[in-house]
Amino acid sequence: MSDKKVDSQKAIVYSTPWCQFCKHVEAYLDEKGYEYEKIDVQANPDKAQEMIDKSGQMGVPVTDIKGEIIIGWDKPKFEALFA
Repeated sequence: MSDKKVDSQKAIVYSTPWCQFCKHVEAYLDEKGYEYEKIDVQANPDKAQEMIDKSGQMGVPVTDIKGEIIIGWDKPKFEALFA
């Protein structure tokens, strides 16, 4: 069993209202029953900067699960965390 496996800690999903890949991330986390905080980086410049600082990316989605940063809708990475 990997030490990266997720537990009950809440994730952070940096997104925008128009991002379809963000919706895939949210649907996946919903399906797994994993709590997350959705942050609209379009409406919150400070959180947008936080996302950039964490990931080095300006695009969304960026997901932070226990310090593991997943850029985009990378289903294999999500599946590895939930294995």
